[in-house]
Amino acid sequence: MASAVLPSGPQCAAAAVAAAPPGLRLRLLLLLLSAAALIPTGDGQNLFTKDVTVIEGEVATISCQVNKSDDSVIQLLNPNRQTIYFRDFRPLKDSRFQLLNFSSSELKVSLTNVSISDEGRYFCQLYTDPPQESYTTITVLVPPRNLMIDIQKDTAVEGEEIEVNCTAMASKPATTIRWFKGNKELKGKSEVEEWSDMYTVTSQLMLKVHKEDDGVPVICQVEHPAVTGNLQTQRYLEVQYKPQVHIQMTYPLQGLTREGDALELTCEAIGKPQPVMVTWVRVDDEMPQHAVLSGPNLFINNLNKTDNGTYRCEASNIVGKAHSDYMLYVYDTTATTEPAVHGLTQLPNSAEELDSEDLSDSRAGEEGAIRAVDHAVIGGVVAVVVFAMLCLLIILGRYFARHKAPTSLWLQRPLSHHSSPAAVRSDQKQRLQKWKGRDAAERRRRTPGTASH
Repeated sequence: MASAVLPSGPQCAAAAVAAAPPGLRLRLLLLLLSAAALIPTGDGQNLFTKDVTVIEGEVATISCQVNKSDDSVIQLLNPNRQTIYFRDFRPLKDSRFQLLNFSSSELKVSLTNVSISDEGRYFCQLYTDPPQESYTTITVLVPPRNLMIDIQKDTAVEGEEIEVNCTAMASKPATTIRWFKGNKELKGKSEVEEWSDMYTVTSQLMLKVHKEDDGVPVICQVEHPAVTGNLQTQRYLEVQYKPQVHIQMTYPLQGLTREGDALELTCEAIGKPQPVMVTWVRVDDEMPQHAVLSGPNLFINNLNKTDNGTYRCEASNIVGKAHSDYMLYVYDTTATTEPAVHGLTQLPNSAEELDSEDLSDSRAGEEGAIRAVDHAVIGGVVAVVVFAMLCLLIILGRYFARHKAPTSLWLQRPLSHHSSPAAVRSDQKQRLQKWKGRDAAERRRRTPGTASH
């Protein structure tokens, strides 16, 4: 009976295993493993590997490396201690394992389409004396399969607090959830539930809404090592709020309401839902008979003093109601200015209470206009005074030119410095009498009816 002879040398043994019939291949492989364990090897060989982290569905690469190799046998086993590769031979019937590199110093294998069931320890074995073993751990990351956001109420009312929930299902490890309202980050409360090594995270956000939040997105964003970029979902807030009312004067354009003129006011009201009814009333009095109401417009023709008063525009919806007032004062036809505070538009927070911060002047800019008018009046008065003074100077100049004292001539005549004071006085007296006589003759000549005398 022939006896089987074990080939000498690891390379011959591997060749014999590969050439053997399928029925004898497993027996020869086990025999080779037993024999290899008894083969002495050189000192100084070192077997090492590295842990692997991979995202579910991607490719994991396992590498068994040897320092100072002497061609000892290397093999790779799965977590169940089944041989995946013995040198370059794969006895395991799993085509997802593929040989990337085989040499005396490395056995490198890839595992495609990794699933959560592939997670665990994989063993590298080196048949030395004594045998060496090292293991690598494959960690599989699973991103959340579903990200859902749910709002307690599809439509909220301003000032109301609503609950918003976001759920990230079946992830590994657990997902971190962050909340945003527009660009502002908010803080929620998270709960983690574990099931079969998978985690489901639910985060709750309590949010008080205002009218400014209408149409603003609420964003649920997840952070997970298996997620690249931003994985998020969002819902837009729908907030109902009471009307906001504003009165606009469309005529007269200059803003001054005088007797005989026409007045046209337009009531602008916005809200959610949009107000369907806008009404005009006159506070504490009846609406003038010649006033015309047309939807949001109020028209009063041929204004007079009896139209003075407060005119109110009211608007309402299912959330609440609000109003705005216009104070009318009719001026005389000769009026050119009016007080700085004339029409007053107000927007109360409710129908019963007024918020002083919402009061606004419908005559914005009139105070500056009145100051400009005052400056113009002062300038006019100054001009009149200057003109009057100029006229007075002209009249006085003509008067003095016509009635100039005749003594001005003889006072200008120089006297000899040799004359005595008595002679000077005698000379001045003679000249004065002479000029008085000439002046009297000149007046008689200019006065009508004196020629006969």
